[in-house]
Amino acid sequence: MGVKKRFGLPLGLCSALVALAGLNASAALAQSNSQTLPTVDVWASRTDNGITGASTSIITAQDIARSPGATLQDLLSREAGVQTFSTSGVKNGAGTTVDLRGFGATAVSNTLVLLNGRRLTDIDLSGIDFSTIPRDSIERIEITRGNSGAVLYGDGAVGGVINIITKTGADRPPSARVEAGFGSFNQREVNAGASASKGPFAVALSSDAVNSDGYRVNDFVKQRNAIGDVRYTGSDGKAWLNIASDDQKLGLPGARLVTLASSEMDSDRRGATTPNAFSKKSGNSLTLGLSREVGQGIELILDGNLRRKDQTVFSSLFGSDTSDVRTLISGSVTPRAVIDGRLFGMATKITTGFDYYNSSLEARRSVGLGDPAYDKYNLDQKSVAAYWQQSLALAPSTDLSWGARLQRTFLSARDIYDPTAPGAFSAQATPLDTAETNHALHFGAEHRFGPGLAVFGRVARSFRTPNVDERIGVNAFPVDFQLKTQTSFDAEAGVRGRIGMLEYQSSVYQMLLNNEIMFIPFPPIGANVNLDPTKRVGVENAATLHLSDDLRLKGGLTYTRATFRDGTYAGNDVPLVSRWTGNVGLSWNVYQKIAVFDAVVNFIGARRMDNDQANFQPTIPAHTTVDLRLGGEYRRLFWSASVQNLFDVQYFDYAVASSATYGRYNAYPLQGRTFMLKAGVTY
Repeated sequence: MGVKKRFGLPLGLCSALVALAGLNASAALAQSNSQTLPTVDVWASRTDNGITGASTSIITAQDIARSPGATLQDLLSREAGVQTFSTSGVKNGAGTTVDLRGFGATAVSNTLVLLNGRRLTDIDLSGIDFSTIPRDSIERIEITRGNSGAVLYGDGAVGGVINIITKTGADRPPSARVEAGFGSFNQREVNAGASASKGPFAVALSSDAVNSDGYRVNDFVKQRNAIGDVRYTGSDGKAWLNIASDDQKLGLPGARLVTLASSEMDSDRRGATTPNAFSKKSGNSLTLGLSREVGQGIELILDGNLRRKDQTVFSSLFGSDTSDVRTLISGSVTPRAVIDGRLFGMATKITTGFDYYNSSLEARRSVGLGDPAYDKYNLDQKSVAAYWQQSLALAPSTDLSWGARLQRTFLSARDIYDPTAPGAFSAQATPLDTAETNHALHFGAEHRFGPGLAVFGRVARSFRTPNVDERIGVNAFPVDFQLKTQTSFDAEAGVRGRIGMLEYQSSVYQMLLNNEIMFIPFPPIGANVNLDPTKRVGVENAATLHLSDDLRLKGGLTYTRATFRDGTYAGNDVPLVSRWTGNVGLSWNVYQKIAVFDAVVNFIGARRMDNDQANFQPTIPAHTTVDLRLGGEYRRLFWSASVQNLFDVQYFDYAVASSATYGRYNAYPLQGRTFMLKAGVTY
């Protein structure tokens, strides 16, 4: 009964709204192609979703396969407006954070990541580990920059949305693929996948396994991932089951200390400060869904998801052990409707529905893994939201879109404190029970003067509620759980088009934020706080030059300025955001499919270190890297040889600065030149 009730809510709402708007779905079918808005891919959930006016880009499966970069984060970092930083040796992408539009240390909470239109971003700060998604399972990656995605997807979509769409076996001939690889630092990889379909049924499976010793001492990775999809496609509906599982163990070597008098970056770059520290993580996810056409141009979709993540982090520094053991369980039900019709004779598309998310976290902090916990946190967060997103073809060359979301979030937080447990040093946190209502808005427009030029723009409001890690903190003071909700207001305008062999897109934006949440790691604060008002402004440029059917150049240049606009640090840069980033890539089919060559030059400008809100420490130096890949296929065989960081640049892109001593900071060195050889066969 519960499922039927949730499923009935959007249907009733949609029916009423359809009647009020005077939609004529049958007339939409006879509409000309120039006025018909694109259809929605149900498996992509809410992709192709009518967020007109936003800056977007798509990374295809072919782009992923041919990327010279070693990880998905490498590939994402070459898109305009995307930056990355890593606290690891870039081993398989573990420990690398993706940042959309300049949020630095808080990028994890301000860049919303989806898998097939469903939230992967959790209510804690563990972040999205792209290495848990088999690369060969990905059909495409959609990037929507800015905060307009908050209407459809909820809080956390402040910098933008990254939606990863996986492959299915539907409408595909039976196939199988096996690949093995070997690379620097004893990295070994095995990737396998298969898909098949018969009649209305289809199945797709992908898995991979990666082992690596890593660049530094205690920098190892052991990773196992698998994802499977089973679906039924009928004449008037679909049903699907998606299962994903991952298991990972990482060594955590810690930072290298740099002072004016000495530098471990020079004397022992590959050494470990924490030679016994490690992280273990396992996750399992189950998604069930169905869709049905209830009339011409009206499709109802009901899907739900259940995820569990178990993680253990153990560290030993200066003779003091600490362990954090946690279990996170998340469930969601997201009924919605997609309606194609006409409004006053103009084509329109509506996506509307309800989201229900329920997450529960238990975190146990102790000295050793077998010791009693001195703090045991239990946090339960629920959210209920209703949203409406609509696009309208005002004319064959002009589209409008608007949308709104109303979300109610409930949080219950408790701390069981044991003052007799080893390592107990604080006090029991004050319980917290809160309920708050937030909203998101979007309005966008695009006008096409012709194939050579289109102009677009949008304004939007979004929000981000504090995650559970930000509430419990990692400080030596009693936790109070309380932080204010972060809000943002965006305005953006841009142009895109194609002139001859050149495709281009350019946009400029401004983002104003209040109560931005950030962790200040060193005394006198040592806690998560709401910052004084901040802002982001930027210009993003991307272009692709098709010199021939076999030769393509692709490049981008981005300016991002993230600053404090009020308070003690007014005018200062927000840490960990490079003002200038750019890249140039070449793709060349040297000889049919037998030999293909890809190269990327990537530039990352200087950025302030974490904890340097005062902007008085040295900056993290700018760096430029070159990645190359030569590969090909012959009949059923395929192969590739790649090199990352061709010129062996010694660099780092993340460091934590002292707030009191100039020139003192902890840096996380990244690996130099590496190689990877891969070969495989298809069936």
